[in-house]
Amino acid sequence: MAQPHSVEVLLRPAVELYTVAVCLGAAVLCLAAPWSLALSPLVGLAGALAFLTFGTIRFYEAWAILRYRRNIRRMPRYVMASRDVPVSQHRLFVGRGFRWDQRHTHRLMQTYRPEFRRYVELTPLYRSVRRLEERLEFAPRPLPLLARVTAWDNPLNPARPLPPVGGLPRLHGIEPHEVDVSLPLGERVGHTLVLGTTRVGKTRLAELFITQDIRRRVNGEHEVVIVFDPKGDADLLKRMYVEAQRAGRAGEFYCFHLGWPDISARYNAVGRFGRISEVATRIAGQLSGEGNSAAFREFAWRFVNIIARALVELGRRPDYLLIQRHVVNIDALFIEYAQHFFAKAEPKAWEVIVQLEGRLNDKNIPRHMIGREKRVVAIEQYLSQVRIYDPVLDGLRSAVRYDRTYFDKIVASLLPLLEKLTTGKIAQLLAPNYADLDDPRPIFDWLQIIRKRAVVYVGLDALSDAEVAAAVGNSMFSDLVSVAGHIYKFGIDDGLPGASTGAKVPINVHADEFNELMGDEFIPMVNKGGGAGMQVTAYTQTLSDIEARIGNRAKAGQVIGNFNNLFMLRVRETITAELLTQQLPKVEVYTTSIVSGATDTSDPQGHTAFTSNTQDRITTTSVPLIEPAHVVNLPKGQAFALLEGGNLWKIRMPLPAPDADEAMPKDLQELADYMRQHYVDAGDWWESQGLPALQHEALPADLLDDFKQMAFADTAEDGRA
Repeated sequence: MAQPHSVEVLLRPAVELYTVAVCLGAAVLCLAAPWSLALSPLVGLAGALAFLTFGTIRFYEAWAILRYRRNIRRMPRYVMASRDVPVSQHRLFVGRGFRWDQRHTHRLMQTYRPEFRRYVELTPLYRSVRRLEERLEFAPRPLPLLARVTAWDNPLNPARPLPPVGGLPRLHGIEPHEVDVSLPLGERVGHTLVLGTTRVGKTRLAELFITQDIRRRVNGEHEVVIVFDPKGDADLLKRMYVEAQRAGRAGEFYCFHLGWPDISARYNAVGRFGRISEVATRIAGQLSGEGNSAAFREFAWRFVNIIARALVELGRRPDYLLIQRHVVNIDALFIEYAQHFFAKAEPKAWEVIVQLEGRLNDKNIPRHMIGREKRVVAIEQYLSQVRIYDPVLDGLRSAVRYDRTYFDKIVASLLPLLEKLTTGKIAQLLAPNYADLDDPRPIFDWLQIIRKRAVVYVGLDALSDAEVAAAVGNSMFSDLVSVAGHIYKFGIDDGLPGASTGAKVPINVHADEFNELMGDEFIPMVNKGGGAGMQVTAYTQTLSDIEARIGNRAKAGQVIGNFNNLFMLRVRETITAELLTQQLPKVEVYTTSIVSGATDTSDPQGHTAFTSNTQDRITTTSVPLIEPAHVVNLPKGQAFALLEGGNLWKIRMPLPAPDADEAMPKDLQELADYMRQHYVDAGDWWESQGLPALQHEALPADLLDDFKQMAFADTAEDGRA
């Protein structure tokens, strides 16, 4: 029998087939010649049915053995078109698999035993055919055509090549009965972490999740989908657009891409805030706060806060360009704000200031004010003579009273960051001109995106300029954290007619290479963002990436500790694999051993010369449920998943099948083609030198014209608003 014994052994010959052959022969004999068995025709018919029934049972048991042996060497294909991905209102589909328990650990250990090697390793025919194909590659024609025949990927080929996924098929083949694996949507607010090395299926898993998030409707409303893609994956962009169009959400699709600012939507990371101090926090938060840099970071925060308060009082929306302009030249802002303040508080003060300015010369200007404009010196002298209190004016006054040389030194750490965000055409994206009605590119902010239930693709073009990509990504994350805090307190409809603090809208944030996008603000996002509806799915390669970015092991552990769901694809770092394996219990597995011996008799007069015995012993051994080596040997597209409070699942994702109606507009198709051509697969892309050629490469003029006329026709009014 297949499984009723104490020790389950599935790697063995299918001996049930012998019984099947005997039953089949007996049934034929009962039907064709019942007289040979001394049976009447009617009794022979009943006997044939009995033999066929028993033979069918034994054949089913034999088939289970044969299928198990086949799956150990090769898993059957699992292909699914995007339109066939199941979208549930209650669960998130992950793939097919099984819940891992003690039985699977026992079966996996058996595959490493030498007596079962012939059932696990590739057949001699397979190895011979592969060696032949290697030799035929350099053979004269027409012999290489034979290699195409042997490499035919069809079940009829006895030496059919394995799929190019690597790893050990036995890790999934030890369970022949797969089921659909899904995650309850209520568990997603606990956030999800996906770990896997380069090119093992992280993006495919992301496409699977994003497809469902875009198409899902809960209570008749779609969900918000925000995807951060630092490297720029063309297939991911295409998948998002196609799914948005399929779900009827093409008008809610926004594409923000630093590599193609001419066709990208625009975004102001510091234009919306709940408290004015958030502007300084988002900018200064990206500066180093370690060691001696902490003092310069604090000063940069104070200085940016002074500028932001002044801009708001003047009725201007802060952006990176305005802040950079006034960091370089604070005198102009001081004069402008003084005019604004005195026009309301002291209308005659300006006449006195003009008189003081006329009396100034190089001899009577204070030493610490040398290099400043004379009008700035005159305003400072006037304010020192009268008792006027205004917090914004006092802040600007304290800034201009610094010695110019000293001032330039203490803001030196702030200027490089602002230069990254305001250089070239990127400045048009991050500091949009709200008054330019002729620009068709829409302007969005996170609160607007959440209210519209929109779909946003953020391409940061990190391969071309990793520094700018990291700075923009940090700014967006910081802004998103601020919006999450606002939603947590007031709801998404705060300030709108009939607003209520009802149920939160699910906000699905997918962050690829998230370790390069996050700063200290990411910790409260995953720690407290669930209360605002944030559902973060983060993708990265190793734990060391997170620690290297944050620079603190304790903070890295704090980040990891806030992810309740873990998907572990193939990784190359043992410490990363142990994040999963050390959370699992040990189990008892059975081992069998044969003990034999012989003993000489001590009675020389007896009839027995010796005695012998043979024993089959069953013992138990405590072993880990899975080892880090098993995680390292996972095939591509397969993963271990720790879901719903620690339940271990072994899953495999469906391979994508092409859809007939996957079409994109000409503009986005051209963009995707450029991204696909220049996409570089790099494990540590942030350490690369980038692709200088892309920085000066422009899209064709006809593409830009078509895009302006077609792509943003539906959203131009929103941009003007």
